[in-house]
Amino acid sequence: MQTEFDKYLEFPCLFPFKVLGAAREDLVDDVLAVVQQHAPGDYSPTVRPSSKGSYHSVTVQVTVTSKDHVETLYKALGAIETVKYVL
Repeated sequence: MQTEFDKYLEFPCLFPFKVLGAAREDLVDDVLAVVQQHAPGDYSPTVRPSSKGSYHSVTVQVTVTSKDHVETLYKALGAIETVKYVL
């Protein structure tokens, strides 16, 4: 990824990741497992269902330490099988 996070953020900082995926019970667990792998900590994600209930949005605030850390988390969260988007 060729992002410019380092131009706009001062590290370390809290960074919100919003993960949109298929509405299933394991989505939150899968998101937290990836986050724990790359940034161990105690997290309290918020979950919102889509209007039709087909998708869930999971938002989690993660303390990131660098541009590479942000990019790694984006890639890892996007690799979850039922995830459609990571914002």
